[in-house]
Amino acid sequence: MCEAAFMTGLERNADVVQMASYAPLFAHIDGWQWNPDLIWVDNLRVCATPSYYVQQLFSTNKGSTAVLATSNGHPLIGQDSLYVSAVTDVNTSELIIKIVNTDSVEQVKQVLINGIKRKDAAIRVTTLQSGHLDLANTPDHPAAIVPVQSVISMGGNKISLKLPPYSFTVLHIPYKK
Repeated sequence: MCEAAFMTGLERNADVVQMASYAPLFAHIDGWQWNPDLIWVDNLRVCATPSYYVQQLFSTNKGSTAVLATSNGHPLIGQDSLYVSAVTDVNTSELIIKIVNTDSVEQVKQVLINGIKRKDAAIRVTTLQSGHLDLANTPDHPAAIVPVQSVISMGGNKISLKLPPYSFTVLHIPYKK
């Protein structure tokens, strides 16, 4: 979750940050120099880590323009253990909000959407979460922590969100052009 929180800062500062890269990428399960690595392999299998899924979710949900995500006029960069970035995607007409909950408890938050008109009540949600900090994906259990997709339905400009402990949540909110 710390990588996801860090990457919300990269996204919020996209006018300054030109590029970021993850290293190291690959490690063999029986012969590695350091941890963490993004992808683990053995002679027959490949295992993506939760860090891989964080990178994937940021790269596939990058949007076109960064927009402000604030609480009481301040960017959400650690208040209540939450880190948030938001972008609009002009190609899909979606507001994409990324929220990281680094706390050990579920948080229920109200998200107020200003400046756009929602297209419909359906909001696509992708969540990467584990309540156990010692849990990891392994070649024997490669799907212990993977993104889970769902849809919530809420009208108006206020969204009530349940953010699981130690989670990274991506919201896709369609808007009218």
